[in-house]
Amino acid sequence: MSWWGKLVGGAFGFMLGGPLGALLGVALGHNFDKGLKMLPGADDRPAGGDRERVQMAFFTATFAVMGRVAKADGRVSPEEIRMAEAVMSEMALDAPRRKAAIALFNEGKSAQFDLDAVLEQFRVECHGRSTLIGMFVEIQLQAAYADGKLDPEEDRLLRHVCARLGVSEFDYHRLERMVRAERGFGDRTGGGPRGAGGHTAHKPTLDDAYAVLGVTRDASDAEIKRAYRRLLSQHHPDKLVSKGLPEEMMKVATQKTHEIRQAYERIRESRGD
Repeated sequence: MSWWGKLVGGAFGFMLGGPLGALLGVALGHNFDKGLKMLPGADDRPAGGDRERVQMAFFTATFAVMGRVAKADGRVSPEEIRMAEAVMSEMALDAPRRKAAIALFNEGKSAQFDLDAVLEQFRVECHGRSTLIGMFVEIQLQAAYADGKLDPEEDRLLRHVCARLGVSEFDYHRLERMVRAERGFGDRTGGGPRGAGGHTAHKPTLDDAYAVLGVTRDASDAEIKRAYRRLLSQHHPDKLVSKGLPEEMMKVATQKTHEIRQAYERIRESRGD
């Protein structure tokens, strides 16, 4: 049974406590955090790593932090709201899950939202799974780029998010360049290459293709192929789900692999392969 199925079915033994549990409880209209403290052995629950717990933590943190990122520059733009809705649509969320995601997004915008506490629990629940945390940061970067640019306040907030999650400055820059370049290859709106917020994105350049793979123009064919295979492995939907990516987000990971393949093919064509 999926994490959502267990949640709806009332199997609270695997539920989250702490700030993530409280957030999800508010989103669903229940005080899960308080209730969990009353369960026998509640203080002995595992500190993270169980796949369904990680999936629940990922879903909860993704939309709550997305709300905070959207509010980072002082206001939530229509583009940022459309970005959140685009992610929900790409995940094909049913009505109850979509309602929960919207509620989490709104909780993230609120003045009472404790970002650091949420990030700390999310880091623990992920159990050091760097590819999963990287995917989380990529989704937040997509949200930040919803209006076509990365605002300085959004950049500052995302650097803070990465620092709390153990993502290095180098890796943050790599992911930021990758997401910025991917905007030309993506087609999340069904109307050709567009930014996630509905803005028409620039036509992807060869430099964009190299940025998506995280290599430079002077990289050898062998280096490019290694980078391509490494990224495909890191974004493989089945592997990510096995590490704790919610199954609802498999389509997001599939879209990522599509963009990586497009970038690789663009480079191969330019080299006459």
